[in-house]
This record gives sequence, C-alpha cells and structure tokens, in this order.
Amino acid sequence: MLDHQSIVKEIDDMTDRYCEGCFVKEQLRKDRGKPGAHRFCIESCTVGEQLQFLGQELLKVYTRK
Repeated sequence: MLDHQSIVKEIDDMTDRYCEGCFVKEQLRKDRGKPGAHRFCIESCTVGEQLQFLGQELLKVYTRK
C-alpha cells in the first residue's frame, strides 16, 4: 500500500520527467492556450491519466486517516 510521501514523490517524479518541457503541451499552449493544453493533458495524455490515478490514491490515503 502506498503512503502519502511515496505518492507525492511519484507525482513529482512524473511531472519532472514527462511534463516539464513537453513539446506537445508547449505546442498546444500556443495553438489552444493554457486551458486547451490543460484539457489535453487531463483527457488524452497517458501521463495525465496516471497522474489522475495517483491523485485518487492520494485521496484514499487521506480518507483512511
């Protein structure tokens, strides 16, 4: 079972590795603006899907306390 610190570390690692400097995100920001790029990341990006999963796991940790 994951704890709070390990989930947050995994989220940080993923955003550092995949999101910082992401060409697709940067291009979409130019084409669609920040909200359009954000929508893509949430709905279509596999990294975004994994980040959402980790966020749900983080919520579960908080509800167990």
